[in-house]
Amino acid sequence: MDIVEYKCPNCSADLKFNPAKQKLTCEYCGGAFTVEEIKKLFAKNESDSQQEQEAADSDSQSEQTVSTEDNGEFESETKLYHCKSCGAEIMATDQQTALFCYYCHNPVILSGKMTGKYRPQKVIGFKISRDEAVKKFKEWCFKPFVPKDFATQQQLDKITGLYVPFWLTDIGFDVDFEALGKKIRSWRSGNYDYTETKEYDVKRSGKLNAEGIPADGSERIEDELMDAIEPFDYSEMHDFSMSYLTGFFAEKFDVEKDSILERIKNRLQPTLSRIVRNTASDYSSLSVSSETYTVNYTNMKYVMLPVWFMSYKYNDQMYEFVMNGQTGKIAGIPPINTGKLRLCTWGLAAALTVAVYVIGGLLLGGVF
Repeated sequence: MDIVEYKCPNCSADLKFNPAKQKLTCEYCGGAFTVEEIKKLFAKNESDSQQEQEAADSDSQSEQTVSTEDNGEFESETKLYHCKSCGAEIMATDQQTALFCYYCHNPVILSGKMTGKYRPQKVIGFKISRDEAVKKFKEWCFKPFVPKDFATQQQLDKITGLYVPFWLTDIGFDVDFEALGKKIRSWRSGNYDYTETKEYDVKRSGKLNAEGIPADGSERIEDELMDAIEPFDYSEMHDFSMSYLTGFFAEKFDVEKDSILERIKNRLQPTLSRIVRNTASDYSSLSVSSETYTVNYTNMKYVMLPVWFMSYKYNDQMYEFVMNGQTGKIAGIPPINTGKLRLCTWGLAAALTVAVYVIGGLLLGGVF
């Protein structure tokens, strides 16, 4: 089965995941269904049988591969799918797994791209609705020197609800730490000042574990942006169901988990070092001679996490903004309208110049 659509069992209209209700709802008849109810109603859609998917793919005539090129170099591969609602052809990239039909705007899920290793284990559903996301973004981007059209409705309409692929990593380390610790004591006796310095060999060894360290599995989105909107509340994570994706966009990972491991280690290094050094905080000074953290085990889960995403092009430079679709936390650097900034600077300079002349005149007038 290549395309999956979730239809209302009451009126056959499209169902979409509703962040406020945490249910799939129908905009026409008002029906609302829990994910568990949808799993039962659309059990065939939720099938995780790789053999069934492969057989469906080999028999299907609804998929066509299209190569795209840019400046004579191979860039990516797209595929054409047939919308079951209107029959239109939908073009999707290799990474896209959920999107909308460009003609009838019905949400569609490309289920064939979520089998085997590409099927997520867990998902956190959106809690921030589109209207809430737009409101929060308007409040966040209200800054004096941003371009006038940055927060216009036309720009805000570009905000996209996207399930981003993440690797959640449980990881353990063997710790080997050596340092020279000094304890310095000073006192005064009579007319003399005394200082006593004692040196110690400081050694620490043991094991440190970290759980649920996230790293996005998409090359397209800046890692720093994804890091900046953490944390996510994992207590609201559920077993994956494709029904969470309906009404949103989604992408599969294109960064393998083996490539993520080094990034996870680099992120944890300062924290591990701080934890170990805190065990030697009673020394006046600490000079580290060796410090190693060796990975002894890893357990990585493939999950989908909700993100509101928007891009903005200004002066031939692309700016990206993301919002945690669960908590509403925003990250991004707004563009600066240099014209506005220059006018403001000139205005302040002029005002200061006038103030200096006025004050100087008053002072001189008072002297003479």
